[in-house]
Amino acid sequence: CAACHGFHGKPSAFGAHMFPDAPPLWEKHHNNDVVGVSDDPPAETYWKVANGIRLTGMPGFQKSLSATEMWQVSLVLANADKLPDSVKRALAPELPVPAAQPATPPTSHP
Repeated sequence: CAACHGFHGKPSAFGAHMFPDAPPLWEKHHNNDVVGVSDDPPAETYWKVANGIRLTGMPGFQKSLSATEMWQVSLVLANADKLPDSVKRALAPELPVPAAQPATPPTSHP
């Protein structure tokens, strides 16, 4: 989900450039207090997760997630407006820090 929808405080690099844009699921909408899709009934979110949305970048996940997992996602998103920021941040894994590359010694020409 995060590839297109982002994490809390870490927006997707390309979700906003999709058409239609992939809404951030953990942030308030720019024009009101709704967080992500928390104003949608959980069954509607479940349907979208399972089947995807035609003519958008939203794929269906019914072949890769179990029904229980799709309901878990749907219920968490339905309550995203009630979760404290600390819980939202805990759902975002720490991104690995790239290992420092050893400096390449300059080559000398005789």
